[in-house]
Amino acid sequence: MEITNVAAETVSVPVVPLDDGGLAPYVTNHGEVESMERVLVRVDTDEGISGWGEMRVFLSPRTTETILEDGIAPWVVGHSPFETESLRRQVFIEYTNVDMFFAPIEIACWDIVGKVLDKPIDELLGGRTAPGLTERTIDPNRQETSRVDVAYCLGILPPAESREHARHAHEQGYSVLKTKAGRDWREDVDRIVAMHDEVDGRLDFRLDPNQGWRFDEAVRVAAALEDAGVYLQYMEQPIRVDAHGTLARLRQRTSQPIGPNEDTYIAHNLRELIERDALDVAVLDMTPAGGIAAVRQLAGIAEDAGVPAAHHCAFDLGIRTAAVLHAVSGIPGFTLPPDTVYYAWEDDVLTERLAVEDGSIAVPDGPGLGVEIDPAKVEEYRVDHD
Repeated sequence: MEITNVAAETVSVPVVPLDDGGLAPYVTNHGEVESMERVLVRVDTDEGISGWGEMRVFLSPRTTETILEDGIAPWVVGHSPFETESLRRQVFIEYTNVDMFFAPIEIACWDIVGKVLDKPIDELLGGRTAPGLTERTIDPNRQETSRVDVAYCLGILPPAESREHARHAHEQGYSVLKTKAGRDWREDVDRIVAMHDEVDGRLDFRLDPNQGWRFDEAVRVAAALEDAGVYLQYMEQPIRVDAHGTLARLRQRTSQPIGPNEDTYIAHNLRELIERDALDVAVLDMTPAGGIAAVRQLAGIAEDAGVPAAHHCAFDLGIRTAAVLHAVSGIPGFTLPPDTVYYAWEDDVLTERLAVEDGSIAVPDGPGLGVEIDPAKVEEYRVDHD
């Protein structure tokens, strides 16, 4: 079996407005989201079996599609989709990191392999080894589950509105709420305290300023929350990337767990963070890492260090959401719920949408990713470059 073609197409799908129970506008410290452009990647083979991957737009839809089709495809066409490890090691372009463009192609290869073998990806990875495990051994009496708990995500809102969403998330069965931050550290504290009080501490919280705080502000946020009796699940990437020594000092100054995200996208960064005692949680992402096999490598580094891992969300449609579900189920080390905003999409490009129930999503049990793409939906939301 050989790869014969790589095709990329961009879609733009609206996000359900806040007034209708959704998240739009989803406000962060660097913008707002009301719809999101996603690039769908199809990998074809000479045996008529195709696989799918997905990534976010880089600079522009046309740029992203061109890099995928003209830049990365020539490295993989003619190779077997079973060669995921060798392919990711051979894709090399001087002066730049192309891992994130290889990632959707690699995910599509896993989809193809699963379809050929008639097995879901999580089974190929080891068979639902990850949920809830923090030891190298498995309890033989452990109850296997096909569902993955997920974290509810929320943009920056006033405290009163944030309260409503915290109550809604708790009522819908979520155990964790992640919210954006970084525009005003005092308001960030007020929002978390308001949400914590609204649910009587029955939700864990993740606070993500996307590198939006100075060191001193991060120290004050952590101290203010501790004074209010709020202990986060983690503060995600509180300060700028590549300041690992400063991040280590922040960890020494606070009892709030530190969860780098953007800093973990490169494997040697994760190792350095661990060596510097600069993190409590590794917030990983398969796309910048280079795919499922690459994020498995990162999760192994974290697991060996005794650091729990969670998986990041980038406003993923059903293709990448399915890939994340398979990864966190089949790869040991992912012991915290992945982030998701899947419940907030107005639609998807799948023939049958994934169901979010009681704060969790079932891992698709069909071959490969276990999802089917609806060509009519792709056409409906396709971005026209002209």
